[in-house]
Amino acid sequence: MPQRISISFMLVLLGWLSACGQAPPPVVVTELPRPIGYLTDVEPILAKRCVVCHSCYNAPCQLQLGSFEGVDRGGSKLRVYKGIRLHDQAPTRLFTDAQSTAQWRTKGFHSVTESSPELGPGLNDSAMIHLLDGKRRNPEIRGDYPAEARDLTCAEDPRELGKFLTQHPNESMPFGFPALEQSEYEILATWLARGATGPSADEQRELTTPSPAAGAEIATWEAFLNQDDAKHAMTARYLYEHFFLAHLVFSQVTKSGTKPEFFEWVRSSTPPGQPIVVIPTLRPYDSTPVRAYHRFRKIHATIVHKTHMVVELDDDALARLREQFIATPWLETPHWVDLDPRAEANPFVVFAQIPPRVRYQFLLDHSAFIMQTFIQGPVCKGQIALNVIQDHYWVMFMNPDADPTLAHPEFLVAQANNLRMPIERGSNGRILRGFGNAYRKRYAEFYRAKVELYDQHFPNGQAITGIWPGERAGDTPLLTIYRHFDSASIHAGALGDLPRTVWVCDYAQFERMYYALVAGFDVFGNVSHQISIRRYMDYLRADAELNFLYFLPEPERLPILRSWYQTDRAIEHIDHQGVLTDRGTAIEFRTDDPQRELLERLIETNFLAEIGIDFDPINFRRAGEVAPAMPTTFRTEADLRAGMRALATTGTGFISHVTDSGVNLIYLRVGGLAGPKPDQVFTLIINRWHDNVNSLLLEFERLDPSKDTMHFLPGSLGSYPNYFFTVEARDLADFFAMLAEFDGSAAARAEFARFGIDRSDPNFWPTYDWFQSQFDAAEPVLAGRFDLNRYESRAHPD
Repeated sequence: MPQRISISFMLVLLGWLSACGQAPPPVVVTELPRPIGYLTDVEPILAKRCVVCHSCYNAPCQLQLGSFEGVDRGGSKLRVYKGIRLHDQAPTRLFTDAQSTAQWRTKGFHSVTESSPELGPGLNDSAMIHLLDGKRRNPEIRGDYPAEARDLTCAEDPRELGKFLTQHPNESMPFGFPALEQSEYEILATWLARGATGPSADEQRELTTPSPAAGAEIATWEAFLNQDDAKHAMTARYLYEHFFLAHLVFSQVTKSGTKPEFFEWVRSSTPPGQPIVVIPTLRPYDSTPVRAYHRFRKIHATIVHKTHMVVELDDDALARLREQFIATPWLETPHWVDLDPRAEANPFVVFAQIPPRVRYQFLLDHSAFIMQTFIQGPVCKGQIALNVIQDHYWVMFMNPDADPTLAHPEFLVAQANNLRMPIERGSNGRILRGFGNAYRKRYAEFYRAKVELYDQHFPNGQAITGIWPGERAGDTPLLTIYRHFDSASIHAGALGDLPRTVWVCDYAQFERMYYALVAGFDVFGNVSHQISIRRYMDYLRADAELNFLYFLPEPERLPILRSWYQTDRAIEHIDHQGVLTDRGTAIEFRTDDPQRELLERLIETNFLAEIGIDFDPINFRRAGEVAPAMPTTFRTEADLRAGMRALATTGTGFISHVTDSGVNLIYLRVGGLAGPKPDQVFTLIINRWHDNVNSLLLEFERLDPSKDTMHFLPGSLGSYPNYFFTVEARDLADFFAMLAEFDGSAAARAEFARFGIDRSDPNFWPTYDWFQSQFDAAEPVLAGRFDLNRYESRAHPD
C-alpha cells in the first residue's frame, strides 16, 4: 500500500509539473538573405492573415495587429468584452489612452515580439514565433475554435506560453485556420529575429501625413470648426459628438483616382498647423481640461469592415452645414454652455439653443451612418447586445413637417427631465440600479406627452407624407437592418421580403438612440451600465415601432403589435396602460393587410422610388405569390437568380443545420456562368424567428426554427462571414437541391461538405482572399477586412 501511494503521488506530481509547463526551447530561425521591411513585407501578411481576428475591441488578448503601434503594444490579460464586470475598467484605446510602449506596459500590456537578449544568432523565443512555429509543427485543425469565447493564451511569460502549447498543441496561430505559407512564415520569422522593428522615421512620417490634396481639405474644414465665436463652437461640438466614430474621406480627393485616405475626428490641445495631441476623454461630450481644437487625424491602421463607418466630406457637405447651422437663426443668442457631467449627457439640454429641426435634418442627412453606429459600433458585440432587435426589419423616418416637437421646440425643453438617459450615471453604476424603473418611468411620461402633442396637431392622424421621402440624391430614407445573431449589418434600400416589423424614427427617438447606444456607451463600463442601456433600447425600439403603427388603422394596431410580441405578457395588457392612442390615420386603406399595403404603396407610388428605392427582385413576394419553379439548367446570372428566387424566404432543413452551428451569414461564390461576369458573389442570410425581442435573457426559448427564412443578396453583406461556399454553374442544380432538401443525413452532410469551405480546408485562405479581393474591387471606399472571429467554430477535417 505505501508503494501504491508513492506511485500515485508521483503521477499526480508529474501531471502537476506538466500542467505548470516549462518555457519552450527557442525556435531556430534561418534568416532570409535580403532586407525585410515592415511596410513592404510584414504588414501585408499581418493584414491578410492576422488582422482578420486581431483588430478592434474583440481582438483576442487585445492584441491589435493592424498597425505597428498595436503590434508593439502587445497583448493583455484584461478583456474588453467581459461577461460580467462588476466595476468599470480603465480604457485601453489604441492611439488614445497611451502614446508609448512604456506607457502601455504600465497598463498591463506585454510584448509578443521581444526575444531574450541573451540568445545567440539564429534563435528566437518571442511569443509570436512560438505560436507561428507551433502551427507548423502541429498543423492539424480539429475540434472547436471559439476565438471570442476565451482568452486563448495571453501568455505574459515563457512558462505560461509553454503551458498553453503543451495543453493545446493544435491551437497555435493562425488560430483554427491553415498555417501560413512557408514564404510568409520565413518573412515574419526573419523580421522577428532581426528585432521586429517598425517603419523608419521617414516611412512613419509618410504614413501619418495627409496627401497635399487631403491636407488642403483638412485646412478648410478645421478652419470652419475652430472659429472662436459661440455659434461655430457649439456647431462643431454637436458635429463632433456625432462624427467621432466616423472614418472621414474627402470625396473630391477620391474622385481624382487616388487611393482613399481616411481620417478620424479628434479633439486636440493643439491648434491647426501644430502636431496633434489628443485629449483622451472617455466620451465625446465630456468636458476637457484645456481648450479643445477639432482636428482630423489620418488613419494608418489596416481598415477593417466591422468598424469602417464612412462619412464623405466635400464642398457641398460643408455648404450644407453652413446653411443648416450657421445661416439659420437660433432659438437663443448663441452661447457656450458649461454643465455638470450628468447634464452633458443630455443633448436636449446642451444643444437647446440650436433649433431641433436643424439637428434632425442633420441626422436625416446622415441617417445611414447614424444608424450604422449603433448597428456596428462597440455596443453591438455578441447576441446578448443584439437580442434587442429582430433579425430583419426596415427603418424609415418621420418627415420633419410631421413631427410637432420640431415646430414646438419649447416642448422638448419642458420635457428635458423626462429625456434624461441612463448614460448620465456614467460607467460604474450600482448593480441593482441597472434593473430599476426610474428611466422607464421618465420614458413613459415623455411618450404620453408626445402622443398628446401629436393628437393635438394631427387629430385625424398622419398622411402618407408623414414618412420622410428623402430630398436629395444619396439620401437614405429607407434602410434594411439584418441581425446575424451575434453581429448585424445595415443597408440602404428595401432588401429582403416584406419585414415582420418596421421602425419609423422621429427626432427625439433617433437622437436618444444615438446618445444612449453610441456617444454615451462605454465599452469598458460595468454590467450595470450595460444592462441599463440594453433595457433603455427596449423602450427606444418600441417607440419607433409604435410610430409606424400610428400610420395604420386604429383597430389593426394592437393585433399587429401583439403579433410582433408573441408570448410577451406585458404586451397582452398594453391597451390598458395608456400607451396606444385612438387617434385615427389620414391614409385610406383598401385591403385587410394594412402593413403590407402601406409599405407597398410607399414604393409603388414612387414616393420613395424617386431616389431609387425599389422592391428586392430576388426575395420580395407579393401577397399570395407562390415561389416560381426551380430552373432545370443554370448557365447565366439570370438562371442563378431565378433559382435563388425559387428558394428565397422559405424555411428548409438546411437552415436548421447551419444555425445549430452558429452559421447565419454565408458568402457564396458561383463560377463558370456565361456572360461578362462569369464569377458572382452572393450572400445567404438566415433570419431567425423570435416570438419577441423584449427580454434580455432566455433568448433561445423565444426562437422558432420552423419559421426561419433565408434571403439571397448580391455582393458581400455583413462583416463577419460564418461560412464560405464555392459552386460551379454546372453544379448549381445539386447545390440548390442540397439547400431545399437537406435532412441531416450523411448524404446531405456530404453534399454540404462538397460546396462548403471548412475552416480546416487547405483552400481556406485562397477562398478568403478571393472574397476579400472582390469586395475591395467592388467597394473601394466602403470595403475593409472581413473578420473571421465568428467563422463556424467547429472544424470538420476529412
